[in-house]
Amino acid sequence: MPIPEVLQKAWDAANQSLESETPENALEILRSEAWDACENNAQKARTLRYAGDAGTMLGEMDTARQKRHWQRAHKSYRNALNFDPKDKATRRSMNKLASMMDEQAISLGGGLQMFDEGNPTPLGLVAMLVAAMLLLVSFKVISDWFDESENPVVTLEISYMPTGSTERTTVFIEIELYEDEAPLHVENFILLAEESRYDFTTFHRIIDGFMIQGGDFVNRDGSGGYTGKWYGYCDGKQFDSSNNRYSPESCDQSRWTLPDEADNGLLHIPGVLAMAKTSSPNTGSSQFYIVPEDSTPNHLDGVHTVFGMVVSGLDHVTAISEVATDSSDRPQDEVRLMHVTVND
Repeated sequence: MPIPEVLQKAWDAANQSLESETPENALEILRSEAWDACENNAQKARTLRYAGDAGTMLGEMDTARQKRHWQRAHKSYRNALNFDPKDKATRRSMNKLASMMDEQAISLGGGLQMFDEGNPTPLGLVAMLVAAMLLLVSFKVISDWFDESENPVVTLEISYMPTGSTERTTVFIEIELYEDEAPLHVENFILLAEESRYDFTTFHRIIDGFMIQGGDFVNRDGSGGYTGKWYGYCDGKQFDSSNNRYSPESCDQSRWTLPDEADNGLLHIPGVLAMAKTSSPNTGSSQFYIVPEDSTPNHLDGVHTVFGMVVSGLDHVTAISEVATDSSDRPQDEVRLMHVTVND
């Protein structure tokens, strides 16, 4: 299948940026131009491989955030192999990056790496030490220590045009997810993030003094999205018109939603992450919104499920909420959600 002209031009421009050692520009081209022009899995795999190459270079140049850049690059390579498992160039690049990360004691970001080619990693040595401790102390004491688990944290990488500026800027927003209070919403959000569903989407609806909304990975305009797995609800309903219970087979995936968890006691205060939905119950899926510093929409309490809180970068949320929009609350310059990282 021939490569679309716009895609080839984007690849060429990205590679030129890599040759001139401007990986951030390469990533911007791949995300904003190349990805949307891909027509098959092989083209998506190649685009993601180039993104991995750019992230690898960025980590070599930006050593202060090397871990973040390299983990993201490794994820790009893994996703590329998901689209094209036989791509030898991607596998070589991923293995080379994994070796570089091992030298710097950086985890791959896709789980706990205990061994590398039969040899224990630093994490593996720690794990073996813990195992030895289990032989010396009671299981109950050790289990009590591990019961104090922390909530998962995600990082949103967002590109936008600040008010009054002529250049785009990239910011990072960290959000703690409330696993105990909204387990289904948190699970769903993490599933979608780990599947890269949120990557290269937009915040399509922004209202100053209220909230910023995104998460439509289907149409990017607020009309699409669905859950990361089947939660028993089809457009908010468990039964069809004949009173037959919906199943994943009888409900099209585009209509998958999840049950509300809005009665968890969490309120709409500045910085919260909550689930967007229609006026009907149990219709949340993938779209979400974040409340800025100057908003307290308590009329949504008990209606929309709050399932997280910004722990770093709330000022960025507020700045994004102030960008210029049209009469439909759509930003005049795209506010792009480039990537969501589920932190270790």
